[in-house]
Amino acid sequence: MSHQPTISRREFAALSIAAGVVVAARASADMALELLEKDVEIRMADGICDAALIHPNQGSWPGVILFTDVFGLRPTMRDMAKRLAGQGYTVLVPNPFYRSVKPPGLSTDLDFTNPADRAKIEQLRRPLTRNAVMQDASAYVKFLDSRPSVRQTAKLGVFGYCMGGPMTLQAAAAVPDRIGAAASFHGAGLVSDRPDSPHLLVPRIRARYYVAVAMNDDQRQPDAKHTLTAGFRTANVPAKIEIYDDCLHGWCVPDMPQAPGKPPIYNSRAAERAWGELSSLFQQALA
Repeated sequence: MSHQPTISRREFAALSIAAGVVVAARASADMALELLEKDVEIRMADGICDAALIHPNQGSWPGVILFTDVFGLRPTMRDMAKRLAGQGYTVLVPNPFYRSVKPPGLSTDLDFTNPADRAKIEQLRRPLTRNAVMQDASAYVKFLDSRPSVRQTAKLGVFGYCMGGPMTLQAAAAVPDRIGAAASFHGAGLVSDRPDSPHLLVPRIRARYYVAVAMNDDQRQPDAKHTLTAGFRTANVPAKIEIYDDCLHGWCVPDMPQAPGKPPIYNSRAAERAWGELSSLFQQALA
């Protein structure tokens, strides 16, 4: 099911119409470029952030930041960054928990129903306030803009999964002049009644947006899509919001844990559809 704001501009509508053509062309280009992957350290106000930087071996390309889910910087996130880099981008994947631990920080074996495991998650996430994430995003942008592999004339992109979803809003609001496209996949807590709710930052954003929502997230919070729609419309931010039927929170990420007796979370077909939306968005907005 698709739920789209009515405020999409003409070029964003054109993006959607052309998505099939763009995705088909770009899919064959995945990993077609020889890539350079290295671990880097970024000097931050709160310490040193370890990150992965992946880009084609030659040339300069639009820069992109990948905000990970709660399981942090790990091989799966590196693989997703490599896939995007292979399409012609310089991709930075920061360790979101750099203030506390080295990556990945949390194991995918965590049991979310276990109070002790939930406490571990909360402890690592506690420093990630809105102001901290926005401060971090500004530092990541500055780092990317210092790299010869990043094309200075192109806008930057951000995308994120689960807890990385709201970080895309925070980043796009922190550096609106540089971030031109953003995408949230099964983002957690995009809308809340807190005064620092991520959706309240939409008026500061200038990036084209794609929001992909899991079916069970929409069931738990059915009004969130309407709140986002109203916010994007009022701010005149071109956005596309979609509910992915039959998809559970986390469906885009291949190494999502599967609870005994429960259906698998990762949905390869729907994940490819979501990846196609990301590819077409970045192809249009970051040229």
